[in-house]
Order: sequence, then C-alpha cells, then structure tokens
Amino acid sequence: MAEKRKKANKKDSQLVIRINRKNRDTFIELCDEMDTSAAREIRRFIQEFIKQHNK
Repeated sequence: MAEKRKKANKKDSQLVIRINRKNRDTFIELCDEMDTSAAREIRRFIQEFIKQHNK
C-alpha cells in the first residue's frame, strides 16, 4: 500500500516563478528558522489552495 502512495505523490513537475530577491531571501531564512524547506511550504500552500478553491 505504501508503494502505491509513493507513486501517487511522486514529484514529477516543476513550477518556476520569479519573485523579488528580498522576499525570497526572507522566506528562505524563515523556513530555515522553522526547520522546514521553502519547497515544502510552497507545496503545502498549493495543496491548501486547491482544497479551498476546488469545487
């Protein structure tokens, strides 16, 4: 069962965004302070956004 879940959650795409360097640096610093990664937090945001807005 765990094998199927891993395949279902496989990360196989990238999303490239352009943001202000200061915002990026601050975001990375905050993530480091919170012992998380920027990618993990962005994925979490996307998942929550989809839950809230997907009908």
